[in-house]
Amino acid sequence: MSESKPPLHFSHANSFPAGSYRQFLQHFEADFDVGYIDALGHDPRFPVTDCWPNLVEESLQYIERRYAGPVIAVGHSLGGFLSLLSALQRPELFRAVILLDSPVFGRPVSTALWLGKRFGFIDRLTPGRGTLTRRKTWPSKEAAYQHFQGRGMFADFDPACLRDYVEAGTVTTEAGVQLRFEPEVEHLIYCGLPHNLPSYRGQLQVPAGFIGGSKSSYVRRSDLSHMRRYFGIQLRKVEGGHLFPFEQPAMAADEVKQMIARLLNR
Repeated sequence: MSESKPPLHFSHANSFPAGSYRQFLQHFEADFDVGYIDALGHDPRFPVTDCWPNLVEESLQYIERRYAGPVIAVGHSLGGFLSLLSALQRPELFRAVILLDSPVFGRPVSTALWLGKRFGFIDRLTPGRGTLTRRKTWPSKEAAYQHFQGRGMFADFDPACLRDYVEAGTVTTEAGVQLRFEPEVEHLIYCGLPHNLPSYRGQLQVPAGFIGGSKSSYVRRSDLSHMRRYFGIQLRKVEGGHLFPFEQPAMAADEVKQMIARLLNR
């Protein structure tokens, strides 16, 4: 724990262990005391349930234990939601919150999520549909890299980021390698996507910013308006998709630093 650098707590996206973000996080290490939970949702003390209250508690306990004072929280996707929910619950632990393509849903999306959970079609509303059937083992890390390269959501990854994902996101087995982030946990996280965010309107006491990818399919104009109007969140759009911290890590880090400066009036 560093006393000379301001603490920065990073929270990762669903299925991407924090170690996958090495290219992105290395840009903060000179100026910040960077910490993170490497694989959220995998501690049996904090099982994944609807709207993720245990993951919020996992984050809060880590933050209280790891840092000497209030943190700047930076979260990508899942991590952004958890950062926001944690700051709503314990604002004294936070100096600022920055959401990376984690839109705070308004009532239309939140109602759809609630209906999807109640009537059993939540998988049609989230990216979770294919998680339980996707491939999760390969004979080697190189084979895993070749499998992901140019495919689907990995198509625009910086090559070094993809290497880091394969390195941090797999574990060695007798037969080769397998995904470290359990698909069952990933699926539960998607199925528990919070439908209660509108209930927190007007309650955020921490300065917050949102940085979204220009090509992201998860950010709706109505949600941007909702964030600005009811949470006072500063908005910024950058080139890239939902996974822009992996596509252009240096650019993403620079945008986060600029947002930190704006939020803290530096």
